Amino acid sequence: MFKRDPNRSYPTETESRVIVRFQDCDPLQHLNNAKYFDYYFNAREDQVAKLYDFSPGQLFRELKTSWVVYQHQIAYVRPAQVSEWVRILSRLIYVNEDTTVTEYIMTDDGKTHLKNVLWVTSKYVSVATGKRIPHHDWVRELLDAIIVPNVDFLSLNFNDRIHEIKQQVIKAHAL
Repeated sequence: MFKRDPNRSYPTETESRVIVRFQDCDPLQHLNNAKYFDYYFNAREDQVAKLYDFSPGQLFRELKTSWVVYQHQIAYVRPAQVSEWVRILSRLIYVNEDTTVTEYIMTDDGKTHLKNVLWVTSKYVSVATGKRIPHHDWVRELLDAIIVPNVDFLSLNFNDRIHEIKQQVIKAHAL
């Protein structure tokens, strides 16, 4: 189980570099819309295990709990194309007693062009009942350690957030 080290700073953003596979593309050689989810979820699972020494399987085995996806909001800004290297960033932007919102971002390899943004709202549930339950204390400790500070999610508009992320990408590239 996660045990927060008070002497350690935990990264709030994960990043992976992946190649867009031919088998995952449509006839136009663009990453199939449904495949974005696979790329995002696989990248996050790998990075969370590496950065925080945590796996969702651990929740299932030890606490008989899990997160289930409640809602997606996704924007396809530019296509990811076959054989292209892309960057996948993910970060937790909202937590309450039984809910999390994870923000996923895909850019080109050089982080100069935004390709996609996804928000995933998940609910914490008991596997036995399928009902929402409050996050266990040690789960909440992990979430509190890795959430991006100062994001007022409840006031955010998804389209405004996409624009804000685009501006961040442009600004970072200009430096």
